[in-house]
This record gives sequence, structure tokens and C-alpha cells, in this order.
Amino acid sequence: MLTDIVVVGSSVAGVRAVETLRERGYDGRVTLVGADAELPYDRPPLSKELLTGELTEHDVRLVTADRLTDLRVEPLLGHPAVGLDLAAQVVHTTTGDVRYDGLIIATGSTPVRPRGWPSLDGVHTLRDLGDARAIAAALRRGSPRVVVIGAGFVGCEIAAAARLLGLDTTVVESQPWPLRRALRPDLVAPIVRLHRDHGVRLRCGTEVRALLGTTRVEQVELADGTLLDADLVVIGIGAVPVTDWLAGSGLAVGDGVLTDRTLRASAPNVYAAGDVARWPSDRSAGSHRVEHWTNARKQGARAAANLLDPAAARPFTDVPYVWSDQHGRRLQLAGATRSGEMRFLLGGPDEASYLAVFVEHGVVVGAVGFDRPRDFQRVRRVVGTDIAWSELAEQHSSVG
Repeated sequence: MLTDIVVVGSSVAGVRAVETLRERGYDGRVTLVGADAELPYDRPPLSKELLTGELTEHDVRLVTADRLTDLRVEPLLGHPAVGLDLAAQVVHTTTGDVRYDGLIIATGSTPVRPRGWPSLDGVHTLRDLGDARAIAAALRRGSPRVVVIGAGFVGCEIAAAARLLGLDTTVVESQPWPLRRALRPDLVAPIVRLHRDHGVRLRCGTEVRALLGTTRVEQVELADGTLLDADLVVIGIGAVPVTDWLAGSGLAVGDGVLTDRTLRASAPNVYAAGDVARWPSDRSAGSHRVEHWTNARKQGARAAANLLDPAAARPFTDVPYVWSDQHGRRLQLAGATRSGEMRFLLGGPDEASYLAVFVEHGVVVGAVGFDRPRDFQRVRRVVGTDIAWSELAEQHSSVG
């Protein structure tokens, strides 16, 4: 019987794991280790409503101090894990060692920052509440000229927030189109139009050569020689899982903590959840690592349940789901959206909104919706259920 469970990571996956442990009747010790000194908070609003002022820091808290007390959690916040001894079952932190007989790793991911770029004031990445505070303050300081490097979800959301505040905003993306890792080129036209209609300048297919300035950023130099004046630069070119503290531990890692389908890592009584977890795909020989809230929350619950009862462990089979809000419109993706044949159920790339599905061997394996939230949710429920395209098309036709 487990008596000392340690959860490393204090964002949504870690918090949901703690809650599930108590909901499942676990009565032993729970220690929540977090690199962030803040009480746990929700991360999706950091690139949107928290920047614009639509939400406050109080609004984005996942739990209060009283709630942690009710859950009988021993918080070690602001004291990151720096090592793991599997043989001794000890997590090393900056404030000392914590013993465990059950461990859930939910350390998330951290932004990529190119090597060789100077450390200048006014240049930011966005990972935590402290980063969001700094960016929000900079957005409100005079009328800064904003350059966002990277047109992924975070970059596009930050650009939308800057334009909502009326700021001069340019997005620079090295790939030929925005959101390239998520969307095929024939799905991005309405999103590009949306950003341009709201005054965002998109520079795709262009690398950043240098950030220029003495102590504070003044310009961004592009590979083609263009100079963009900038008072605020936000870098959003991707993220990597936080696994450096596991080096030398013997735990299997590879672009995340490698797990089986039940989220169990390569050591007894060790599980992983959220952005840091890489688990096998049900539909291919590959594996997934998903950086989004819904996945993190569900995996936190599944990892905790499986840790408590490994004999009855259930595989994590939820279809990956991602959403992004930009300029008041919602982009949603579920399942496999980079392979198979694409077919439109509603709208199309020349319209303001659409709902598309992806079909392999006659079966619907993925869906993308832009500004079609209700229609998308109806389709999302059947992605991954082996429903045939012909059946879905017939159902949708009869409903719509």
C-alpha cells in the first residue's frame, strides 16, 4: 500500500493528479513539488485574457491555499526538482530530498530560445505567470511596437491580444504559413485573413537574423535584411519537455518521459502526465506528446488512478484535442489532422469558417473546426470511434 506520493509539477496535470488521489480514497501523504513559487494557476489565459486585462491573476488560480489544505497537500512551491534517485526512491529538490513510494511527473514544458541571441530588455518568452506579468506590463507601457517571433498557437494568441490593445504588431514566422505544425496549408487562409483584417502584419517564410539594441531591444533584423522597429519582442517558437532534472536517473526519456499506454514510466510506481509525457499511439507505431490543457488535465487524473491501482490500470486512449482563441474566434483540432484525406463538412478555406474531417481507409481519424465550436463538438465526440466517413456525412446532413 502506498503511503508517500510525490507529484512533481504544480500546473493542471499535477493539481488534477492530487485531486484524483483524494477522490479515489488515498489517505497517505501527498507532496506537491513545483518550480513556480505561485499557487497553482491555469496557463491558457496567460497568452490571452491575462494580457488584455479581461481576467485577473485571481481569476486564473487553479486552487487556493485553503483548497490545498483541504486536500492535505504538503506544498513545496518555488523549490524545483533537480534530480531523481530511482533506487532510493528520492526526489532531490533545491530545498532538500523528498522520499516517495509513488511518483507522478508532471513538469510540463519550457519555451525554446535560440542560442546566440543577446539578452536584451524587452525580449520575453511566455511560460509562467511571471512571464505574463512582464509582458502585460510592457504592453501597457506607452505604445510599444510589438514583434512576435513564431506563429504557433501562443504567438498568434499574443498577437491577437496586442492588437486588441491597439498596438502595432508584426508576427515573423520562418515557415511558409502560420500554425504549420497544426494545420495543412489549405486550412490557414481564413486565419491569415482574420489576423490581417485585425491589423496584424504577418511575415511568413522569413528567418530572424538578429535582435539589435544595446541594453534594450530596438530592432529585429530579418534574414532578407528587413529591419523591424521593436520595443517588445515575444519569442514563441516552440517548447521542450522539462526533463533535464532526470538526467542520469535511468528513467527512459526521449522528447518527454516515455511511458506505456497506462502512462507508467520505465520504473515501478512512476507515472507521467501532461506536456512532459510521451505515450504510445493507438493507431500507429508512433507516440504522442501533447502540449495542451485538456490532455494535461485528463492525464493527471488517469496517472493518479493507475498509480493507486496498477492491477486495474486503464490505458489513456483519449483523442488529442487542442483549441486556440484568436480575435474572438476559436480554432479546434482533434485526432490526426496531418494525414489522410481531408473533406469539408461545413464551409471551406474561401469562407470565414469551416469544419473539416480527415479520413483514412474510410474512417474518420481527425477534425479541424474554425469558428464552428458547436458543430465541432458534435463531430469531436465520434473522432477515434472508427465511425465511417459515409456514416458521419449522413448524420451531419440529417442534423444540419
